[in-house]
Amino acid sequence: MTTTAAGQATAEATTATTQATTPATDRAAAEGPAAARTRVGPVPGPVPVLWLALLATPMAAGANAPVLILPDMARSLGVSASTVGWLVAAYAWAMAVATPLLAGLLRRRGLRTALRSAGILLVVGTLLVAASPWLPLTLAGRATQAAGGAGLAAVAMSLAGSARRMGVISAGFGILGACGPLLGAQLSQAVSWRLSLSVSVIAILAVPAVSRYATAPPATPQGRFDARGAALLAALATGLVLLPHAPAVALGVAVLAATLLTLHVRRRPDGFVPAALIRKPLFLGSVLLALVLSGSYFTLLFSVPRLLADRAGWDAATAGTGQLVALLTGSALSWLLAAASARMSRAAVRSVLVGVGALAAATAVFASSGPLLLAATLGGVFAATGSNAVLSMHAASSAPDPQRPTAIGLFALCYQLGGAFGPALATTLVLAA
Repeated sequence: MTTTAAGQATAEATTATTQATTPATDRAAAEGPAAARTRVGPVPGPVPVLWLALLATPMAAGANAPVLILPDMARSLGVSASTVGWLVAAYAWAMAVATPLLAGLLRRRGLRTALRSAGILLVVGTLLVAASPWLPLTLAGRATQAAGGAGLAAVAMSLAGSARRMGVISAGFGILGACGPLLGAQLSQAVSWRLSLSVSVIAILAVPAVSRYATAPPATPQGRFDARGAALLAALATGLVLLPHAPAVALGVAVLAATLLTLHVRRRPDGFVPAALIRKPLFLGSVLLALVLSGSYFTLLFSVPRLLADRAGWDAATAGTGQLVALLTGSALSWLLAAASARMSRAAVRSVLVGVGALAAATAVFASSGPLLLAATLGGVFAATGSNAVLSMHAASSAPDPQRPTAIGLFALCYQLGGAFGPALATTLVLAA
């Protein structure tokens, strides 16, 4: 058999979006002259990848925008800096919980309902953040924003259809995420910190275009909604995200939710978390590797600035500029791996990801040179964003067509959990030393 496994994954993932990617002329020829004459309006075609990137990636800038402006936010809201830090935790929690839930909505109700629901959540959350004078209401706004952004990202990932197109989205995540802190600081200084927290709303501009171009994946006829499975998965994600902030309570919640979810999946194997999907080695291997590489990257992201100061004697401005360049370069280079992955075997792609990720972590542990520490950051973001692009397609290819939005949602959940664990590991290993 000459077709590579990565090429098979791309071809299978593309099948899930056939209705969105069939050219109008081919569809008209297949349906016959009579159907072509009676059709009203334009026939949807493939969604341009830049629209998908605009739909998904502003969430990354919005997530990182508060990093440098937490003291300003605390003063404005009349709370301590540690308390206002819950705005970051609330955003991460809502992204993790909402991603599989809104991917499930895409699976059950179709593209337009998922787009509309996610867009409404994003706009409502942004309005709350812009107008709220109290921290609790601002927390609710940030969580609602994150839920909407996660839904739009899940739609974009489901419509990507190939590792090359997914690479554009993933590289956009890395680039905008890297620029988020600086962008947030500039907007806060020029206008208000509330504007800094509202940058993700620009994703709404892509909603009409994506709705116009795409009609797939369609809603899948299913039985009764598995509310218990969805609630248990949300509880498990909540416990895992809050683990760094309240370890004892969060661990108890996570263990209890995981136990109950396991029992529930056995009783309802075709429910919100499909048993056949999570038992597939390709799916499990993809999501677990993405979790490890994401966690490693976010650990480096928060650790390297301190290491540059302690080991290389760099000041904060120099370290920040160097890290920004490394993040932008690594994110851009990850697209090259995504573009080349269709011509590589799955084993080769994973070897590159594991090798670069391991080398980046080892370099950060032992290096004392500033350029080497920046190279570790570059390698970490390359491996993480590359895994998001390529392994998400591997995970999707392991699922039958109706379950591919679910596979994407669960993959994204695991990747985001790495973003929750990374800062905690950095604090334990480096920042608290």
